Amino acid sequence: MFSKNILRLSSARAFQTSSKRSLTIPFLSTLPQAPGGVKGTVNDAYKPPAPHKTHGSYHWDFERVVAIGMMPLVGTALASGNISTVGDSILASLLLAHVYVGFQSCIIDYIPKRVYGKNHNYAMYLLTLGSLFSAVGIYKLEAEEIGIIGAVKQLWNHKEEKKA
Repeated sequence: MFSKNILRLSSARAFQTSSKRSLTIPFLSTLPQAPGGVKGTVNDAYKPPAPHKTHGSYHWDFERVVAIGMMPLVGTALASGNISTVGDSILASLLLAHVYVGFQSCIIDYIPKRVYGKNHNYAMYLLTLGSLFSAVGIYKLEAEEIGIIGAVKQLWNHKEEKKA
């Protein structure tokens, strides 16, 4: 009798699971969702999204080209410590493109248009605006200052001043 109760209790606990929670961002309003995210019925034909050049395979190819293009520039800058102004500008531009694509993927994954509606568009607009400001900053850094590699060198070799 005792062993049956223990067996029953242990088997019941083995199948216990915690509740499933989905990620919600508290300050963003959400759109009402259909149960299970399914619209229509099971018998409705699937309507694929319209193909778009910048959201398909070209997008992935662009990501790969940017990542591969950064490797020799970063390697050269790390190995020699010096890089030409043109190489420095190309590295800064590729880095900005790499960061833009990465943040764009985060927005697509965590602020989906299906759930957050206009807030998804606002996040994309903010990303584009921030990237434009960053491009202007990169231009000023390259044209009027020491460039991105020089700025990293200064940060790396920065010595603290002793206060008297």
